[in-house]
Amino acid sequence: MIDVRIVLVGPKFEGNVGAVARSMSNFGVSELYLVDPCPLGDDALRRSKHGSEILGNAKTVGSLEEALDGCFLAVATSGIVSQGDRNYARLPVSVREFAEHVSGYEEKIALIFGREDIGLYQDELNRCDVLIHVPSDESNPILNLSHAATIVMYELFRTCDPTRRCEPADRREKEFMFSFFENLMDAVDYPEARRGDTSVMFRRMMGRSIPTKYEYNTIMGIFGDAVKIIKYGKGWE
Repeated sequence: MIDVRIVLVGPKFEGNVGAVARSMSNFGVSELYLVDPCPLGDDALRRSKHGSEILGNAKTVGSLEEALDGCFLAVATSGIVSQGDRNYARLPVSVREFAEHVSGYEEKIALIFGREDIGLYQDELNRCDVLIHVPSDESNPILNLSHAATIVMYELFRTCDPTRRCEPADRREKEFMFSFFENLMDAVDYPEARRGDTSVMFRRMMGRSIPTKYEYNTIMGIFGDAVKIIKYGKGWE
């Protein structure tokens, strides 16, 4: 199993938290973070079964940013999928496609599940690198929290592969790349009103591709040269 952290944002029913912990034990996942959760009591413990130790070791934090500390890739889950290429924040990848793409990966991945009633807020979605969804019938597309988490973990477990992939760019490098992208938009006087959506689009694109260190260095070289040429008229040396 790849290195996964389960993050539950604002869970409202303790039984769901316990059931998620139980499923985590089925698939070899032990790291559970809870962002501003409901109180946990006997129902959570009863539903956790063999995952009671995972539940007992769960870390409670006050923000999504705290829950993502130390993770390479932030993966949001959502049952609501909008159509159209321009809606970057709601443009998903199926969970099976995502699982196959990260098979054998060694960096820590945060799988983020939102509130049972309203899911993740827009700013929380924008913070994530990839949006995935579990395909379901359009007449009732929203899965129970623990069921959705179980399916996602199963798909990741199913595609386990010991084959080592090229070393990925780490979180510091990715954030540096995003800041360079912002500099590039500054250099070309990209319209201010469109920068937010474009930044989210670029983050999503990089999240889906998971660039290696070599790809990162290549992209950064291009961005750096482009900014120098645009701002200072300096070409390649």
